[in-house]
Amino acid sequence: MSTKHTSNNSTASTKTDSSSQRLLIKGGRVVNDDTSTLADVFIEDGIIKQIGLNLVVPNATKTIDATGKLVMPGGIDTHTHFELPFMGTRSVDDFLTGTQAAIAGGTTTILDFVIPSKEQSLLEAYTQWRERADAKVCCDYGLHAAITTWNEQVAKDMEILTKEKGINSFKVFMAYKGVFMLQDDEIFQVFAKCRELGGIAMVHAENGSVITELEKEVAQLGITGPEGHLLSRPEQLEAEATNRAITIAEQTRCPLYVVHVMSKTSAEKVTAARLKGQIVFGEPIAASLGTDGSQYFNRCWRHAAAHVMSPPLRDDGTTAGYLMDLLANGSLSATGTDHCTFNANQKALGKDDFRKIPNGVNGVEDRLAVIWMKGVETGKLDPNQFVAVTSTNAARIFNIYPRKGRIAVGSDGDCIVWDAEATKTISAATHHQACDFNIFEGFQCRGLPIVTIVAGKVVYENGQLNTVQGSGKYLETTCFADYVYQKLYKREELRDQHFKERKIEREPYTGEVIDITKPLVINNQKDQPAQSSGEPNAASAGFHNRPATRAGGRNLLDSSFSLSGDQWDDRNQRKSTRVQQPPGGQSKGLW
Repeated sequence: MSTKHTSNNSTASTKTDSSSQRLLIKGGRVVNDDTSTLADVFIEDGIIKQIGLNLVVPNATKTIDATGKLVMPGGIDTHTHFELPFMGTRSVDDFLTGTQAAIAGGTTTILDFVIPSKEQSLLEAYTQWRERADAKVCCDYGLHAAITTWNEQVAKDMEILTKEKGINSFKVFMAYKGVFMLQDDEIFQVFAKCRELGGIAMVHAENGSVITELEKEVAQLGITGPEGHLLSRPEQLEAEATNRAITIAEQTRCPLYVVHVMSKTSAEKVTAARLKGQIVFGEPIAASLGTDGSQYFNRCWRHAAAHVMSPPLRDDGTTAGYLMDLLANGSLSATGTDHCTFNANQKALGKDDFRKIPNGVNGVEDRLAVIWMKGVETGKLDPNQFVAVTSTNAARIFNIYPRKGRIAVGSDGDCIVWDAEATKTISAATHHQACDFNIFEGFQCRGLPIVTIVAGKVVYENGQLNTVQGSGKYLETTCFADYVYQKLYKREELRDQHFKERKIEREPYTGEVIDITKPLVINNQKDQPAQSSGEPNAASAGFHNRPATRAGGRNLLDSSFSLSGDQWDDRNQRKSTRVQQPPGGQSKGLW
């Protein structure tokens, strides 16, 4: 690997003029989600201008020799939480260290979450997140918004965010009761509003109410360590909530994105919905693909606590491989990290009570290497599928494609040069994340990004960062993404047509309608005079002596038996009936 032309290898610098930046990536194999080809890539002023062989480029163009390497779109991490205030503390990776770590791992775009506090409006929280991010990000970023309460003002704020602020995705929590959790009727209204605006609903799927009760039970058993976190959040509760969210989304005809799919049963709910044609996307994360919940039973408290996140990692050791299989066959769609890091002294807030351990793990730097190793190196994914699940699908879902997620003329110059033979061992001692623990500690990687390019500039090369603080731009994600809504439009049209075909044309009802403003009069048979039909009944004939039941029916303990042999209806004239074939045989005929 060689680079011509000089560049500054400092770790970070202040924002500078980016005009007239030219870069040629030469000799590599360009890999998109649907095709691979040997080609050179020329980037100018942050945009891909030419792709092909023997390109003619201006003088003073920096050249990267990518011979024998893969040239792929930069990764898109759909799920980060940088400098998030949570559970009494704040995640340690901010938008500077977080995006630097992302770049070192081959990710060039991150999507973070605006999560308002109790006293904040959605718009105030959005402004706060922009202020935190704009001055620090080293790559482009977009935002989702979390809906943690529901009222008319929140609905109005959602409209402003979609139409003026460039947010097209809204997340609801079915967990964290009393903090973020919404009830089903509120989730229905959020999803309906998302559909109206052309957005995408996102969900953290766990049954928060049941979890709260199970946490109490586990604590009463004297279990205070990190294993209690897993024991109180069984995967059935993730699957149940996933199915419930899918059902609500179906009723509102809203596209749904299930974040951090952590279990086999939850993934199966997503798969089943997609097989029925519902617009549902599932997102496994680096943690669920690269490790498992056996870590909660480690005898080292610090080690076990470092893995605490929600939903938890599952202790079924086959889960990671199963989720990778579903990524490979398209049942699951995109990958994120839920990167929300806390140091050991922050995790120690829950040293005596697992319920107080801040939830969150790392992954933004490790995601691509873990997925390559667990997917491509095992033969489950090919390089094109790798690009799809780490970049392209996310770009399509959140409507930033083909600006992001593709190497094509006119796309942003966000690329990585990937060496399929490069190796390393993941360690907290050498990673760029701000946390003091890495859940992939000791993980042996084969296949790594050796050059990361953001907006046409080399920002990571030969293990060195060359980032510019604040150089990243905010990405506006517009509504009604074709990838999501084109199929939805047609299905809604067919649904409406089906309903109309089932409509019944009938004569209008013209009978009496009860007046519910007046007291309801109930006729009591015991208070009404008996109406005679001219014929005696059993009671009047003296055969029934017991009073009727409360409901006015015959008392079954009564009897019509008489020693005289009289019957109560003897006075009724009976019609004569001749039996043609009595039990003993016919009364006439030959024998």
